[in-house]
Amino acid sequence: MTPPVSFSVDAGPEADLREVAPGVTVQAATDGVAWNAFVAAHPAGTVDHLWQWRHVIADALGHESLYLEARRATTVVGVLPLVLVRSRIFGRSVISLPFLNYGGILADGNDPDVVQALIDAARDAASRFGGSHVELRHTRRQSATLPCRQHKLAMLRDLPASSETLWTALDRKVRNQVRKAQKAELTVASGGVELVDEFYDVFSRNMRDLGTPVYPKALFTLTLQTFAREARVVVVRHGRQTAAAGISLTFGRTVLNPWASSLRELRPLCPNMLLYWTLLEQAVADGAEVFDFGRSSPGAGTHQFKLQWGAVEHPLCWEYVLLSRPEPPDQGPSNAKFDRAIAIWQRLPLGIANRLGPIVAKHLP
Repeated sequence: MTPPVSFSVDAGPEADLREVAPGVTVQAATDGVAWNAFVAAHPAGTVDHLWQWRHVIADALGHESLYLEARRATTVVGVLPLVLVRSRIFGRSVISLPFLNYGGILADGNDPDVVQALIDAARDAASRFGGSHVELRHTRRQSATLPCRQHKLAMLRDLPASSETLWTALDRKVRNQVRKAQKAELTVASGGVELVDEFYDVFSRNMRDLGTPVYPKALFTLTLQTFAREARVVVVRHGRQTAAAGISLTFGRTVLNPWASSLRELRPLCPNMLLYWTLLEQAVADGAEVFDFGRSSPGAGTHQFKLQWGAVEHPLCWEYVLLSRPEPPDQGPSNAKFDRAIAIWQRLPLGIANRLGPIVAKHLP
């Protein structure tokens, strides 16, 4: 029987190294430059796999990370970023990656030995951490033996070479709504961390209206500071009031929009339509080939909204290593068990929701 990989959660350069598959060893990674180079070269690599998130999540949300790398001899052949989540609501779990869209295993050529070695190492780490399960947020199935939930969709749109081509390809109703926002004299500004307060004012109010605890502002501030070259904030204003705002992240030829919101009371002016047109137009101007609208639940309002922009559905596959639970968890707002909590949160005064939200959100991966 193959011995389990052996290292501590805070393993450093001297961490034990064990062979967990023929010729494959797994250890805690320590070189962020080499890690990012591997992610950038892998066809399934995403911005969410980058090394810097371990520091953003630790500093903003208080969760420790363990980034694993698989090697053949001295060559890195696979990586797996893990976050060790201590939740007062759901208990302990190990997730790749919580609070973000993507994560999971990247292996050279999808080598099954490398995939299995990283799964075994993740299982061992979760066991020693006391986690009930490992959640791997994959874009495609990696293991035929792990249970898989396909309850989320990635929404992607291929981009043409010019904004003019993009504009003419959009549905006429979408174009009319963008024009409506422009005729309402809404204005647009783009920038970085200096716009985080405007973004958060809209985002936090929208999260309260949805009945979802808002992430701490530090998550967005640190993201914009850490990814200063890759991140951009776009705000749409109605006079002096911020009507809509979103954050985009560029990785290779893809622009990802993980967070966006608009004020409900101003939606008749279509600020959300002007926001997304601006994000798409900027992506084309930057030479991007794909716009990633982020994930959605099938049939949800955000799902329908993204479809009208020409986004194409790509079912995600979240795979699970189960340790002390019989089936994969359902911890999202679509779970009917949370309906009462959502209804209560929607009725909270905004100030109270914004004070309590960041405390609760850390426990909702």
